Amino acid sequence: MIVITGAAGFIGSVILKHFNDKGHENILAVDKLGEKTKWKNLTNKKFIDFCDKDDFISNLTEFNKIDSIIHMGACTDTAEFNLDYLMKNNYEYSKILFEYSVKNKIPFIYASSAATYGGGEKGYDDKMEDISSLTPLNPYGFSKQLFDQWLLMQPETPPFWAGFKFFNVYGPNEYHKDRMASVIYHTFNQINESGKMKLFKSHRPDYKHGEQKRDFVYVKDVAKIIYYFYEKRPENGIFNLGTGNARTFNDLAENVIKNSNIKAEIEYIDMPKDIRDKYQYFTEARMNKLRNAGYDKEFHSLEEGIRDYVTNFLAHNYKIL
Repeated sequence: MIVITGAAGFIGSVILKHFNDKGHENILAVDKLGEKTKWKNLTNKKFIDFCDKDDFISNLTEFNKIDSIIHMGACTDTAEFNLDYLMKNNYEYSKILFEYSVKNKIPFIYASSAATYGGGEKGYDDKMEDISSLTPLNPYGFSKQLFDQWLLMQPETPPFWAGFKFFNVYGPNEYHKDRMASVIYHTFNQINESGKMKLFKSHRPDYKHGEQKRDFVYVKDVAKIIYYFYEKRPENGIFNLGTGNARTFNDLAENVIKNSNIKAEIEYIDMPKDIRDKYQYFTEARMNKLRNAGYDKEFHSLEEGIRDYVTNFLAHNYKIL
């Protein structure tokens, strides 16, 4: 049995779908559904059972024949400032699953985050010996960084483990994420509602408005990589998961407008003062480590990913993948 935590969430549900497409149905889906609409992400998936995330962690010893744990569940709100909540959900929960994997010799794959890189002053190289020197800009990044550091200090590990520093993931099944959904999602909604897309002005002289850059990675590519590591188990480690090609927010907005077939314009607005000192102006994953682990498939370009997302999902009443 494969356990996927966060299975009803954005990335977790796409991973679940990819595993289904590869013939895997012996899956335990773990999540906290609450009152949001993310339950819809499970409607076209195949799994043998569902378990509330709190019940799962409280009754771990009752589950047997677990072959792999794919731990995608976490609070991913970069504007969440309740550290007690983040530490419980992102740090302590992950520690318990990792220790269970060690004790029962279960392969363990988990989600870290590019938020651990902070402002990027030290670059975006995923060398594990550099991880302890990183300085996240927000509590979410801190909670992810803390688990990465803790894991690397453990004398015993599962038979296979891998963590992934997700960069800016976008794509179908993120519709429940509200303000934390991707800029592509918000651009599509804004231009349909008002004919305008609002982007943050630059508050640095070395960047023009809308020229801030991110490494945007399509969620379908993320699912393929997770499956590759599940199947091949190439090597233990913490890996960047982006594309290695940073693109501007202007590029992003222009491509959404183009594929939506709506006449719209970009409007630049002031960045809220409370996030200006926590804002990343540039992110770009160093991808050589992932490539050296044997993953050789091409990534969707920003143009290809946006075209697929907009024309096949957003424009079809937010179709679920």
